[in-house]
Amino acid sequence: MNIGEAARESGVTAKMIRYYESVELLAPKGRTDAGYRVYGGQEVHTLRFIRQARHLGFSIDDIRKLLALWQDRSRASAEVKAIALQHVADLERRIAELSEMRDTLTHLADHCHGDARPDCPILEGLAAANDAGEDAQSHCRRG
Repeated sequence: MNIGEAARESGVTAKMIRYYESVELLAPKGRTDAGYRVYGGQEVHTLRFIRQARHLGFSIDDIRKLLALWQDRSRASAEVKAIALQHVADLERRIAELSEMRDTLTHLADHCHGDARPDCPILEGLAAANDAGEDAQSHCRRG
């Protein structure tokens, strides 16, 4: 099948298929005499695997490792689990950072009158944190 058909079958855009080829996550079986890419069922299956891994937020490097493990029938599932658990730890760290950002912005917004006056605790909090060499979150915890 051509790239458009592979895109429809896998749920991955043609642009992303080309990208996955460029970063060597996917290698098409070959090209037609006219130079068009040729894809088969295995490539579509691999694209679906990549799509799901991306949906779960895995990095390209982690997907490369997972693909290699997926294709290695003698793999140890412990290796796969270690990659997944490391990703969970990264997600938890990012969630904590995002929660802290949300809390800081909520705190700053709660203290803003949101009226026609020029004073703005949001801008003051950002500026004060920047002047002190700290981030707004640290400033809000102090203040």
